[in-house]
Amino acid sequence: MLSKAEVISLCRGEHGNPFAVLGLHAGAKGRLWLRSLQPGANAVFVIDAESGQELIELTQRKIEGLGDASGFFEASILGRSDPFKYRLRIVWPGGVQEIDDPYSFSMVLGELDVWLLAEGSHLRPFERLGAHLREIDGVQGTAFAVWAPDAQRVSVVGDFNTWDGRRNPMRLRRECGVWELFLPGVGPGACYKYEIRSQGGHILPQKADPYGFASEMRPATASVVTELPQIASRTSVASGNKLNSPISIYEVHLGSWKRADGGGFPDWQRIAETLIPYVVDLGFTHIELLPISEHPFDGSWGYQPLGIYAPTARFGSPQGFCDFVSACHSTGIEVIVDWVPAHFPTDAHGLSNFDGRPLYEHADPREGMHQDWGTLIYNFGRREVFNYLVGNALYWIEHYGVDGLRVDAVASMLYRDYSRSHGEWIPNIYGGRENIEAVHFLRRMNETLGQECPDATTYAEESTAWPAVTRPPSMGGLGFNYKWNMGWMHDVLDYMKLEPIYRRYHHNSLTFGLLYAFTENFVLPLSHDEVVHGKGSLLTKMSGDYWQKFANLRALYGFMWGHPGKKLLFMGGEFAQWSEWNHETSLDWNLLDYPQHDGVRRLVRDLNRLYRDTPALYELDFEPAGFEWISANDSDNSVIAFIRRGYDRKRAMLCICNFTPVVRSNYRLGAPGPGLYRERINTDSQHYGGSDVGNAYGLVNAEQIPAHQFEWSIAVTLPPLATVYLEWEH
Repeated sequence: MLSKAEVISLCRGEHGNPFAVLGLHAGAKGRLWLRSLQPGANAVFVIDAESGQELIELTQRKIEGLGDASGFFEASILGRSDPFKYRLRIVWPGGVQEIDDPYSFSMVLGELDVWLLAEGSHLRPFERLGAHLREIDGVQGTAFAVWAPDAQRVSVVGDFNTWDGRRNPMRLRRECGVWELFLPGVGPGACYKYEIRSQGGHILPQKADPYGFASEMRPATASVVTELPQIASRTSVASGNKLNSPISIYEVHLGSWKRADGGGFPDWQRIAETLIPYVVDLGFTHIELLPISEHPFDGSWGYQPLGIYAPTARFGSPQGFCDFVSACHSTGIEVIVDWVPAHFPTDAHGLSNFDGRPLYEHADPREGMHQDWGTLIYNFGRREVFNYLVGNALYWIEHYGVDGLRVDAVASMLYRDYSRSHGEWIPNIYGGRENIEAVHFLRRMNETLGQECPDATTYAEESTAWPAVTRPPSMGGLGFNYKWNMGWMHDVLDYMKLEPIYRRYHHNSLTFGLLYAFTENFVLPLSHDEVVHGKGSLLTKMSGDYWQKFANLRALYGFMWGHPGKKLLFMGGEFAQWSEWNHETSLDWNLLDYPQHDGVRRLVRDLNRLYRDTPALYELDFEPAGFEWISANDSDNSVIAFIRRGYDRKRAMLCICNFTPVVRSNYRLGAPGPGLYRERINTDSQHYGGSDVGNAYGLVNAEQIPAHQFEWSIAVTLPPLATVYLEWEH
């Protein structure tokens, strides 16, 4: 019989090695003993799995201090000396249950898995950790595995065992600090967490699975057993990582794009039926989704995730998201998801102090706590955490077919003193402010995606002058494909807020971006961050009266689509949303009943279509050969003009912007050569809600009159507060 001390340890949930005592074991004199812990059960019987014969009833041990019903059952199996297959028939107060004994199964993780996890070199740790539907020895169930190296004991708890941490304690694989257990009969849809006892003997708040593939709908926080999605098949050829391709991104917060009837969240099917045709009609090439990983607080917009392997339950099942991505691909739309490896919130059910001490985060708050957000910073120097995140990047690309990751808050990762005062941060080993471990992580993540998923694309939201963000690690870079051009965005929006009479004094805000435009592969972002927290909508940022606000916004879009760099526009911007973005309500779709708002949408549609059809506007986005100034210095008139070219040097598009409300007739500009110049876009067109000032028949003929260092020139009419594109025909 098992010693009293061990029985007490099991019944109190303190035993750290349940497989050493539970299940079938050889005892003295060749006798077999079978032990089972079933707190609350009235009786436990042993059944021969092959014959179905009831062999014996286990005896419940009565232990002083544990009461009459300890829940610990054991008996010697008479007449048998060799292990055999058996089942347990458990009599509960509410009925009878027959199960395979979890403690009759061998180890879940193979030796190679254990070695790779211990070494921190398992490229796809999610294939082994978490909850996986499996068949072992012909029995269906779920294999659980969780990394908690400093725990005294870990149990799986869920709706299948009344959330009782005594019922299913796990086995520790000491080589890698992973606890494992196969639970027969536990299938898809089961809710579960981990109950962890720290080395100090404290029971921690129940923890959701860091590798959980699905979660309950908030405010519930349990993980949900679900099948690991199959490797996604590519139904379209990703073009996002081809720098010479057109990229026009529609950024979306799914919870507030268009609410379901009654104000709730739409499901993935409804989103696919409404969002995808809308984006296709407007001519965008990509949809970017604000973070869809599970997160407890709606108001974080997903940027404080606690379940980075689980698509949020707000919009339905993981399979629903797979279907959505596939539906996007079937129309030629590529999908980018916002990805947040910079930090995580402190919610008790999450990663914070996961096994009773800092595990995923730094112990010292000078390294491990974000001052601005009250969130925790991953310990990138710990190999298991490193692999947890790199594996997650692969997971979204491979198993959901996502085309790209936009990495949030990269600047906060790169600098140890990010948003910290003197004395509130710890220098690196060389005494500097750079976060060497984070740099290594970002490089490795990008290298891994480049090797394993060569079509995948990564975008850095990086707001500082850190060099070579979009250069390969072999050249000292971080390895991103693209970087958001935050400087361009701030300069241009600050300029557009000015009354036209003052713009002449800030002309360099328009032109400064071209001094560094080719140092990185830039995306020009008019993102969600610019239309919240009292900043107002894009439309309300524009100076002037009602008409001028729309004209300014249209001129801005014309300038943006002509400027070198890929394009990004947050939802609502395409129809000039009046109100600031509110994540709790739908966009103001009723505005499309008004001509000015619908006119802006028409313009965005035409800009996207012309952009995609005109290689001169995208092929050489990141090379000086794709851009040439005509007039950069006419600050008195607030006019700029430039040429865009692609590989075919004989093709050219002239982009001319007039940022005053004055019509400028016979305005002479240099031209690249003789021939006709045809209006392809005029943001002042009546079709877009403008005053319809333009050039006769939309054509301008070049004259051999030198101007702006060109031998040829054109005399054009510049509409008020407008951008005009002229395509060279020769």
